[in-house]
Amino acid sequence: MTTEGIVECWREIGVSGDRSCPELEKHLHCRNCPTHAQIARKLLDRPLPPGYRDEWTQHFAGRNEKAPEGEEIDSVLIFRIGEEWLGLPAAICREIAEPRPVHSLPHRRSEAVRGIVNVRGELLICVSLPALLGIGAVSSSRSTERIAVFPRLVVTGEETRHVAFEVDEVHGLHSYRAHERSPVPATVGRSAASVVETMIAWNSRAVGCLDAGRLLDLIDRSIA
Repeated sequence: MTTEGIVECWREIGVSGDRSCPELEKHLHCRNCPTHAQIARKLLDRPLPPGYRDEWTQHFAGRNEKAPEGEEIDSVLIFRIGEEWLGLPAAICREIAEPRPVHSLPHRRSEAVRGIVNVRGELLICVSLPALLGIGAVSSSRSTERIAVFPRLVVTGEETRHVAFEVDEVHGLHSYRAHERSPVPATVGRSAASVVETMIAWNSRAVGCLDAGRLLDLIDRSIA
């Protein structure tokens, strides 16, 4: 049916009051019908265009963003493991997903490698960040806070090298300027100190910002 035909059907409905038009029903669908739902699923499940994920990763990483006085701005994903708050460079943060079942790998006894997880059909190695950094993984009590927090699975890596690790809580992206950085204190463990590049103050907490290159090298060595 052409556009003119659809318009004519609507005119006839308006004149006669009869809202049953078989020909019109073939082309018009309400939001509650199966056809509408099927079209919506196709729209939401369509593959991402080339470069889409990398483009938005660079956007939120803020690599090209400059402060008014010309000071460079960095962006990190802030998350919590146990009592520790850490920052993952936004440039290597690929996805935040709900927890997935972790399937153990045969003949692997390393504490740093937990197993594999399925993220949207892709099998990824799941590593233990607490084991890699030597930090406690016991979740702190959040009963005094009104906002509920949930564990998450963070997917990180560069290009086709993607791995996942579990965290107790994800805050989100946070941007900071160079003058907000502070040295890593001596109280930080040796393993964590080799990966933590700098410290920043956030929400009355000290956040250890991870170095992207060192972290990925540490992960590569742990799964080799």
